Amino acid sequence: MDVNGYYTYKPKKDVNPKKVRKIILLAAIALVVLIGVITSVYTVDDKQQAVVTTFGKVTDITDAGLHFKLPFGIQKVRTVDVNVYQKIELGYVTQQNGSSVTKTSESTMITGDYNIVNVDFFVEYKITDPVAYLYSSTNPEMILRNLIQSQVRNVVGSSSVDSVLTDGKENIQMQVKDLVTQILEEYDIGLTLIEVRIQDAEPPTTQVVEAFKAVETAKQQAEAVVNEAKAYENAQIPNAEAQVDQLLQNAEYLKQKRINEATEAVAKFDAMYVEYAQNPDITRIRMYYETISEVLPGVKVYINTGDGNSVDMLLPLESLVGGN
Repeated sequence: MDVNGYYTYKPKKDVNPKKVRKIILLAAIALVVLIGVITSVYTVDDKQQAVVTTFGKVTDITDAGLHFKLPFGIQKVRTVDVNVYQKIELGYVTQQNGSSVTKTSESTMITGDYNIVNVDFFVEYKITDPVAYLYSSTNPEMILRNLIQSQVRNVVGSSSVDSVLTDGKENIQMQVKDLVTQILEEYDIGLTLIEVRIQDAEPPTTQVVEAFKAVETAKQQAEAVVNEAKAYENAQIPNAEAQVDQLLQNAEYLKQKRINEATEAVAKFDAMYVEYAQNPDITRIRMYYETISEVLPGVKVYINTGDGNSVDMLLPLESLVGGN
């Protein structure tokens, strides 16, 4: 504006093209550096591992934390949840509200004795080899699911309906887990089976369900009777052991008594033999007299000490043997 209050036009200075190109170049370089820095940093949480590839080839596996890689697609990173138990539901699907919907195409099976049952399985697994999980197969979860379903039908198809519905569930679970684990070790897809559990097993009709409930009730009653019998047995065993101990003690007493009597008889015989050896005639006569007194108790016997013509020659036997 001049002194008269009018605006005057002043032409602008010409822009330097070199300066503009320099500014653009610096901005582009700054942008490239910024993108490089941003794409060079990645983080891995504590439940993951990261597989790093350089030009498509696996070059590193990193654990939780902050890491750096080559930018601009030279190195790529894929994270995998390795410390998380994941699940597969066979025969049913759990809804968001907690209810379950049966999938009969997966749960309906035929047993070894040609009965139809509905069996639901709950499976837990986790990723143990992130490289094999990412690059050994296209869809490892689907492979595991099909493998488990195949082995479940194989094991159930060789089991009786009674074992599937009642007391054989644990054995079936162990067989399925062992078979699947062996195949996973042979065809490594980076997954490890943690648990296989029968969620539910029931016959397809109400009548059969009631029949198996009755069988289960009968088994429980039988177990109760067996337990009662064992309790009675445990209660009677101490009494029987006491009686046995008493009989053994009586037998031992009688045994010792017989031994003492035999020992006494032997000692008596030995003493008699000693006397007999010293005075055989007198001892023989004495033994004869004692035997007569035992055989003829209460009878007076007189011994003729002479020729029998004199009464004085008759001696009573009692005075000789000590009788009354």
